[in-house]
Amino acid sequence: MSRVNARVLFACLLVTALLLVACQPFSTGTASSETNGAVAAEVVDLPADLGVETVVVGLEIPWDLAFTPDARILITERPGRIRLVRDGALQEAAYATIEVFHRSEAGLMGIALHPEFASNGYLYICYTYREGRSTFNRIARLTDRGDTADDHHVILDRIPGATRHDGCRISFGPDGYLYATTGDATDPGLSQDLESLAGKVLRMGADGSVPPDNPFPGSLVYTWGHRNPQGLDWHPVTGDLFITEHGPSVDDEVNVLVPGKNYGWPEVTGAAGDPNYVDSVLSLTPTVAIAGAAFVTGDRLPDAWQGDLVFATLKSSHLQRVELEAPDYRTVASRQTLFQGRFGRLRAVVMGPDGYLYFTTSNRDGRGSPRRGDDKLLRLGPSPSPGGTAFQGVP
Repeated sequence: MSRVNARVLFACLLVTALLLVACQPFSTGTASSETNGAVAAEVVDLPADLGVETVVVGLEIPWDLAFTPDARILITERPGRIRLVRDGALQEAAYATIEVFHRSEAGLMGIALHPEFASNGYLYICYTYREGRSTFNRIARLTDRGDTADDHHVILDRIPGATRHDGCRISFGPDGYLYATTGDATDPGLSQDLESLAGKVLRMGADGSVPPDNPFPGSLVYTWGHRNPQGLDWHPVTGDLFITEHGPSVDDEVNVLVPGKNYGWPEVTGAAGDPNYVDSVLSLTPTVAIAGAAFVTGDRLPDAWQGDLVFATLKSSHLQRVELEAPDYRTVASRQTLFQGRFGRLRAVVMGPDGYLYFTTSNRDGRGSPRRGDDKLLRLGPSPSPGGTAFQGVP
């Protein structure tokens, strides 16, 4: 073969190889599936007999909500107000005003009612404050007076805080103890420090005391190695505590909590398969900015939804319904995406005592595009009666 022919043959082979490479799927080394190999979410319409009603409008960055035994709704607004909804109407005057440090993700966040609220009127809040140049979060107790609340009493102070990664969802568990999620306060190393309250799920008495059966004697730490958990609820069958937490650029997580266990941040994310850490039940890549979460209970939503986990997403602007497989309910069977882009950013998700699923928008938080009436409290349930505001299906 002549030298010229050899050069021509080499050039042809090189071009062919380049074309073959160009036709292959591009890989960045990160799973392209939203769930890193788990069951993919299906975008679906609501069943014809379900719909969404607007409960109230005109809120400012609603973060959490709670239902009183006498059918009032209390809603925290991140700038530092608790709003009262009575007989379906948002009251003009604030139920309580809290002095908070409100910037970016910091401010007034979680709210929870004492298990004996009907008799003692105690409610609990979690919020950010400044002390000199330092930022902290604290949990405080207020006392209900009907149209207002007062008697501010701090039960846990100086939780590391920041303008991002504050966590701060709180709830009383079936065991009567108060649980609180805390973020890493933008210092990932704190999540692996058992002496720090940051990057943890905490468990405490109603007075802030350490329960005698906590996994680390004398410590409020229940689990550790968390980045920014913002949703928590207990499975209605197993009683397992589930949390949702924000990942970095990958691996938003749904985790089942085991007392005393390490969930990996910042050493690992998602289902890493490392025996030193607990794998997530579900990880989402790319991230959706997963927020509030609740398990479906009651008799107003379809039987097929009972026991499913529903969580809100901020960045991806939808609710997601997750079906878990019996008998342990720790494996995802199916996932459905609801209201993709319909309402904008969504944050809180709470089952109401009336069997409806309540959720809030978060379009006035500086990262969304406010729409008419924002922010809103919405509820999902049987199709609204004539005259109600209904939004069915997805665009």
